[in-house]
Amino acid sequence: MSSQRWRAALPAILMGVGLLAAWELTVRRFEIPSYIVPGPVAIGKALVVDWPLLSGSLLATLRLTLFALLFATVGGLLAAIVFSESRFIERTLFPYAVILQVTPSVAIAPLIIIWVNNTAAALVLCATFVAFFPILSATVAGLKSADHNLTELFELHRARRWQTLLYLKLPAALPYFLSGLRISGGLALVGAVVAEFVAGSGGHGSGLAYRILDAGYQLQFPRLFAALVLISVIGVAMHFLTSFISYLCLRSWHESTLVRER
Repeated sequence: MSSQRWRAALPAILMGVGLLAAWELTVRRFEIPSYIVPGPVAIGKALVVDWPLLSGSLLATLRLTLFALLFATVGGLLAAIVFSESRFIERTLFPYAVILQVTPSVAIAPLIIIWVNNTAAALVLCATFVAFFPILSATVAGLKSADHNLTELFELHRARRWQTLLYLKLPAALPYFLSGLRISGGLALVGAVVAEFVAGSGGHGSGLAYRILDAGYQLQFPRLFAALVLISVIGVAMHFLTSFISYLCLRSWHESTLVRER
């Protein structure tokens, strides 16, 4: 990491260290029991001691999140292309996509788990529904944002619809799509955790949500907070992953990345 990036990240790092130190000092000063609020040191010990148990759940939740984001990305992109090419289909189906988005995922997840026999497939489907709409709506807006003058120029040269889509509309929609992707990265994790909570399935291959439930039942609160920390780690990793993908796609031509490089 360059010295400029270190200087940019230093305030956030110092603030995080200060908050953790204040948290630990408060817990020790007021002798707050660990079953109410464990300190960072106790949480760190739980991460080390329970790592064999938590690491498998970490991988399970991460795998579920990535699959959900992948399916939401492919489905949202294809649906956006169809909607942008057919106003009738958009008017017919887009309201139902909105209804699906505004319906709480915690209400949909039990139904999906009941209807789908395979638990893993049901979890992925629940998380995909949560992450689907931002990609769809952002990409539809991007496809409609193509310059009308350029659109008329393509029509003047008798370009086919797929040529207009491929060479004009999709490049214009790329920044919008990537913005939706960054939002959906976090929502895929939210959907995955909600689905795991609703499913409540334990044993081998269970995710971090189940570890939280199990630790709460056993009053193992340092382990509970350790699982929460790992969920936060996945969320931060998803943010950086989607931001890095956006940077790679836009760095050579889009103004947002060119400004950051100056």
